[in-house]
Amino acid sequence: MSRMDPMPALQIATPPQMAVKPPPADPKIAARSVSVFYGDKQALFDVSLDMPERSVTALIGPSGCGKSTFLRSINRMNDTIPSCRVTGVITIDGQDINDKSIDPVLLRAQVGMVFQKPNPFPKSIFENVAYGVRLHGLAGSRTDMQEIVEMSLRKAGLWDEVKDRLNAPGMSLSGGQQQRLVIARAIAVSPEVILMDEPCSALDPIATAKVEELIDELKSNYCIVIVTHSMAQAARVSQQTAFFHMGKLVETGPTEGIFTNPRESRTQDYITGRFG
Repeated sequence: MSRMDPMPALQIATPPQMAVKPPPADPKIAARSVSVFYGDKQALFDVSLDMPERSVTALIGPSGCGKSTFLRSINRMNDTIPSCRVTGVITIDGQDINDKSIDPVLLRAQVGMVFQKPNPFPKSIFENVAYGVRLHGLAGSRTDMQEIVEMSLRKAGLWDEVKDRLNAPGMSLSGGQQQRLVIARAIAVSPEVILMDEPCSALDPIATAKVEELIDELKSNYCIVIVTHSMAQAARVSQQTAFFHMGKLVETGPTEGIFTNPRESRTQDYITGRFG
C-alpha cells in the first residue's frame, strides 16, 4: 500500500487591514440653499456647495447660468445692487457672512476678488498693492509697507518684472501683468479666500498660462473659487468642479470625475459641446 503524503496544513487567509479614512475636513466655505433674486426675477435656485481649504473650485456652465451671481454672493458684492436679495446661508469657517454683525468691508478684505477685466487703480504699481494695506491699517511703518508690497508682488510672480519701476503707473503694464498686479493687490491684505471671475478671458495664451501657474501656486495657501467658460482651464487648475445650468447647481465633484464620468446627462451634454 502506498504511503499517503501528509495533508498540508490548512492555510487561513488573513483579511487585509481596512484602511481607515480620516473624517472629511470642514469646508472653508459652505453654501446652503442659497437663492438670489433681482427684483421679481430669480437668478439662483437653492444652491448648496462646499468649497474646501487650500484647493481650487471651478464653477462652469453656459452664460447666464448663475455662476458669477453665486460667486458674488460669497463676498456680498450683490449687496451693491439695490434690487438684489439673497436667501439661504453662506459660511466661511462656520461664520455666517450675512450676519448683521459682519462688516462687508472687512469681509471683502478676507475674501479677495479678481474680475474678468484687469482693473488696476490709476496709481503707481506700488500704490496699487499698498492701497488695501493702507486702508485696513495693516502696515505699522513704511518698512512694513515695503515688505508687504514686495512679498505680494513676489507671490503674484510679478516682482522681477516691476521691481525697478514701482513708481510707474499700474495701467502701463501689459494685460497679463495688470491681472497679476490685481492679484497681488488682493493678496496684500492677507485674505483667506480668493474669488476669480473669468480672470483670463481678456488675456492672450501666454499671459493666461502665467496666471494659471500662479493659481496653482496660490492654492497651497488659499481657498480659490474660479468662474471660467474654459473647460480646459477648469480641468487644468481646479481640484473640484461645479456645473451650473439655468440658475441651478446640477452636479459637483472632483474635477477628473466631472470631466470623465459625469453623473448627470446635462453635464455630459455641456462638456461634449452639445449646448452652451
